[in-house]
Amino acid sequence: MVSRVRVWLNRTYAENVFFMDQLRRNPSDRAVEIHATHGDPDSPVLAAADTAELEPENLSPAGYVEYALDQCARRGIDVFVPRLHQSGIVAHRAEFEAVGTAVLAPPPEAVAVFHDKVIAYEAVQAIGVPVPPWYRVRSEDELVAAVEELEAGGHKACFKPASGAGGVGFRVITRTPFSLTHLSGFPSPYVPLDLVLEALRQGEEPVDWLVMPRLEQPEVSVDCLTGPDNRVRLAVGRTKNGRRRGFTLHEQWLEPARRIAEGFGLHYLSNIQFRMFGDRPVLMDVNTRPAGGLHQLSQCGVNVPWAAVQLALGEDPGEMVPPFLGQDYTVVSGPRPLRPVSLPQQRPETTEPLPAVPAPAAAEQADAVGAAAQALRL
Repeated sequence: MVSRVRVWLNRTYAENVFFMDQLRRNPSDRAVEIHATHGDPDSPVLAAADTAELEPENLSPAGYVEYALDQCARRGIDVFVPRLHQSGIVAHRAEFEAVGTAVLAPPPEAVAVFHDKVIAYEAVQAIGVPVPPWYRVRSEDELVAAVEELEAGGHKACFKPASGAGGVGFRVITRTPFSLTHLSGFPSPYVPLDLVLEALRQGEEPVDWLVMPRLEQPEVSVDCLTGPDNRVRLAVGRTKNGRRRGFTLHEQWLEPARRIAEGFGLHYLSNIQFRMFGDRPVLMDVNTRPAGGLHQLSQCGVNVPWAAVQLALGEDPGEMVPPFLGQDYTVVSGPRPLRPVSLPQQRPETTEPLPAVPAPAAAEQADAVGAAAQALRL
């Protein structure tokens, strides 16, 4: 009998409940047991897992690696999908392999390149992938100079941290003075330049921002599955234009994504994002981890999380081409059950294989409905 696969997701996005669902509903009909850890006891990821633990707080990166090695050895983890402290974990890949765990993440060199957006932009430019104009800003004067130069070219300036994930810290600069307009409706990413400058003058901590023109839609996130041999097995673009979402296999998006994934060895799952600058796509960001929306590719008839686990286990799924592209769609919030206790109860340890598709949690196990999985972040 084929043994079950034990997969661990450490502190990750709430959307990855769908990643977990796809692992269980894998086309190989392989039994999967999922372990999850998080700092929030009410994370839906913990509730969706077979076993779960709260992560200790205030660990150093080195301390977290020791904690992760202990989890893998104690839980018999076959595949570890790290999000938190990814760079420290991949630097110790050999130690994880020594306890029988494959780390589903790129090598440390690739993670390091894309941790800093300035280094990333310089690196991808060197292999011919277009990027938008950008300025690294650490002071008030540098910010003013960058904004004025962009505005002189007819662009609207925006900034975001030089290192960071997702849209955290993204703001669009406006010359409109702060007024009640900014306090009506929902919060906006627009911030008046004078308030940003005042914050820089009064700030006690240095900033490290990337300033660039605001890029236009559509936004296309290319999900890539790349083997340890640096060859892409799957690349599909997910398009976003306002509320409308869709899929694309157009080479203007896929070709530069493949070039990045293969050129820098973004093994297993990565997400490479583009937007329009004028009439051409340019790189916006590179994530060396599975995207929160990766599960949406199931609408194209592919189970990418499971294919990535297969690769990590040395079972090459080969080149994958979606049999079809799903119709355009939108994303809406929905409820996920939480357990009646703040930390999910553990399944008893067993040596028997788990069913490939575990039954849904019983209704009496859920006393709170929350964490809209598409919208909630850490």
